[in-house]
Amino acid sequence: MKNVWGKQMSRTCFGRLASLLLMVGLTGCQRDVATNIPPAVDGASPDQANFFCGSKAGDEREVGGIKLCWCPAGRFIMGSPGNEPERRPDEAQVEVTLTKGFWMGKYETTQGQWKRIIGKLPGELTTELPEGDDYPVGNVNFAEAEGFCQKLTALTRQSDVLPKEWEFRLPTEAQWEYACRAGTTTATAFGDKLSSKQANFKGKPYNGAEPGPSLNRAAKVGRYPANDWGLHDMHGNIFEWCRDWYHQKLPGGADPDLSSIKGTMNRDGTFSRVRRGGAWTDDGWPCRSACRLRFEPERRYDHIGFRIAAVRP
Repeated sequence: MKNVWGKQMSRTCFGRLASLLLMVGLTGCQRDVATNIPPAVDGASPDQANFFCGSKAGDEREVGGIKLCWCPAGRFIMGSPGNEPERRPDEAQVEVTLTKGFWMGKYETTQGQWKRIIGKLPGELTTELPEGDDYPVGNVNFAEAEGFCQKLTALTRQSDVLPKEWEFRLPTEAQWEYACRAGTTTATAFGDKLSSKQANFKGKPYNGAEPGPSLNRAAKVGRYPANDWGLHDMHGNIFEWCRDWYHQKLPGGADPDLSSIKGTMNRDGTFSRVRRGGAWTDDGWPCRSACRLRFEPERRYDHIGFRIAAVRP
């Protein structure tokens, strides 16, 4: 009986040990993903590719003096449902899979960051876009915003704070909306209404929300509440450039990126990039998570700026 009891005890201990090891292994697999999508390593070893990743949505990291929030890989429905108030025809819903997590700027890129990385501000300040290191940079065209990302990438790689597998760039439309939603399916990250107490816009609140103050100018970044992933001013304050060319139909599928494919032509024969998020210049409806507007990349305006993303191409 002693030998049988010993064998049973051995099997029990071994089974518990195996279960414990399996749980540890599964926990380690969750580093990059919040869904069933496996982490992508692009040929690099897992340690090289993943040590820079966050472990959960909203994790924060600072690189080159810029605060970032982690957006894990996952799936979401991009665009707006047909019954969303004040939606536009170019918001027809598509399913998107983002197979790699990425870092998103916690705040819109500021004038102080621009001066530190580039030097002279890209355009003139205005009464509505006051001077100040904590105000968003505006009056910046698409190429200048991309140039900032490229310079930041070079500087942070040189100082060994950004791994060579990663780079800063403007977010794709899909990355921008995914980060803006932060796991929500409502019209905004704060629900199906939006008050100007929650975001910097002027005029009519969205969908019957409580009215709040209208500043009629830019606010310092971070003045309004963050979404569930720690990102501020995804709704309102200043429009943000996206990487994609504007297409009438939203891109779906895995990791959509229309940065090199010109889309819907404007009436004058030109093409536009996408801007997102709304601004202090507009009512609440353009601040919706799914709202997308076009703008020619050569142009600039004081209410158009950008937010950076750190990605692993």
